[in-house]
Formats: sequence, structure tokens, C-alpha cells
Amino acid sequence: MSQLKLSANIPLHNVAEGLALYGPQDKFLRLIQEQTESVIHTRDAEIVIEGPEEEVRSLHQLFDTLLELIRGGLQLTERDVRYALDLARDMKADQLLSLFKGEITTTFRGKPILPKTLGQRHYVTTIRKKDIVFGIGPAGTGKTYLAVVSAVAALKNGKVKRILLTRPAVEAGESLGFLPGDLQEKVDPYLRPLYDALNDVLGADGVAKAMERGMIEIAPLAYMRGRTLDDSFVILDEAQNTTPEQMKMFLTRLGFGSHMVITGDVTQIDLPKGKQSGLIEAQRILRDIEEIGIVYFTEQDVVRHALVQKIIIAYNENKELTP
Repeated sequence: MSQLKLSANIPLHNVAEGLALYGPQDKFLRLIQEQTESVIHTRDAEIVIEGPEEEVRSLHQLFDTLLELIRGGLQLTERDVRYALDLARDMKADQLLSLFKGEITTTFRGKPILPKTLGQRHYVTTIRKKDIVFGIGPAGTGKTYLAVVSAVAALKNGKVKRILLTRPAVEAGESLGFLPGDLQEKVDPYLRPLYDALNDVLGADGVAKAMERGMIEIAPLAYMRGRTLDDSFVILDEAQNTTPEQMKMFLTRLGFGSHMVITGDVTQIDLPKGKQSGLIEAQRILRDIEEIGIVYFTEQDVVRHALVQKIIIAYNENKELTP
């Protein structure tokens, strides 16, 4: 039985809308056309879609959503279009509209910082609601960046008095003595991604001032032992490289008025062979504690180059095929 065919017309307000929707040299339009069976015609003041009923309905939602975003002042990127197309297949593209109303804070230049995927929005919302949150998933999903941004927002709003950022310095075996320079110079290479996120939100000068005042501290995980952290926003990055003992030590530092975010990618463990990851053990042991949030990201949440998403999918498929 042949599938019912359908035709839909979507009006445009003006030519500029069409240019923004179709992308440079019609790049966005070609991207959509390549991944669908339907035929998409563009005319001066409208888009006409012809094809299988179900797909036409999803494309109608896709174009309606993209047009509403454009009318709200968003400059579309290829990533936005690809993500909206993925969501439209499940008739969820309209959920994108709420994403762009969920500003977390602004960069030091005043540009709003927003979640870019539904997974990211869920992560940010969970961070606001729970005192301990695990963000687990592949590279490029914004786990660390959004944790740092949420920490800065909490500091700006007076919800915490300081931010503490830490990572296990696994590559140097947490034995940093043989590296040249003072403590800061020894640990900087391991903590660089945390500085990058901070600089984006506060600017290099803002970060330097906050560190001088003790409002921001960046240190390797080994230096957390024996401390209790009150009124702090603490982020443990690259947590897949902690041992179970280190993870327990870190989690039990939680003080009054504090928040903790633990981020990691369980597919990129650099621990010596035979050593269990503290992150894997923690998610198993703590999953039934209601006050702890565990957020899992997927390749759909990748906000880097579109190729990164394809690389992650290919590796995951290879892992499933390898005995």
C-alpha cells in the first residue's frame, strides 16, 4: 500500500527571512533536502513541501520552528539546523523554542549563554535543583563548560561565595614534582580547559581578579583531601580518571550551602590497566539517591563540528561490533 502524499505551503514574511532560513548559498536548504524524500520548492514568499504525509508534517514543523527562531533574532548555524532536523523526525522541533529563552548568564562581553540542546537544558536545570550532579557523556557535549557557566551564575547571584575547580592529574600520576615550575605552572596543563571556560564568561582580567580574591580556586584533585567546602560550587572534571577512593574522598568534601558537579566520559579512561574508574562505580552506587542528579548526554548533544558527532557514532558502533 503506497503512503499517502501530502503538500504543504509555508508563507515567508520577506526575502530576508528566506535568506536566513536557506543559509549561505542555500546550504541549510540543501542539507535538509539531502536527508529527506520530500521535494522542497522555494518561491518568493513561500516554501512548498511535497512528499509522504508523515515527513511533510515533520518538515512543516521544522520550517515553522526555524522561522520562529529567526523572527526572534537568532542567527541560525548549521548545527542548529541539523539538531532541529533530528528533533523534527520525532515531531519535537518545537521544543527548541524554549531552549532560547533559558539564558544561564552572559559572557563578559554581554552575549547570552544558552543551552544548545534539550540534553544540555536538562543538565542545567538539574544543576539548579540538586546539590550533587553527575554529567556523563561524550566529548563536545558541553558538560564542563555548562558546569563552569552555572558556577559563575551562582557566584554572581550570591548563592555561593567561591568556585573550586579540580581535575585528576592522571597523566603525571598525580606526582607533579618532576614537572618544571611552581605549583600553578605544574598543574596548569591539566586544568587549561577549566580556564578556557572561565575566560569565556568572566574574561581573563575578571578571572585573574577573582583568583586573587580567593573567589575562584583551581587545583588538582590530590589537594582536596582533608578539606570541607562550605558555600562553594565545586566542579570535578575528567572524573572518569579518578579511582573509587578519590571519588569517595571528593564527594565527602561537600559542605553546607555547597553544590558539586562531576563531569566525565566513561569511554575515555586513562587510568592504568586494572584500575577501576571512580565515576563508573559512583554512578552504580549512588543512582538510587534521589537528591543526586545523574544526567547522561548522547551524541545528539554534541555541540562541536558536525563531524565530531559522526566520529562518536562510528566509535560506538565499532565497540558494539568488537567481541
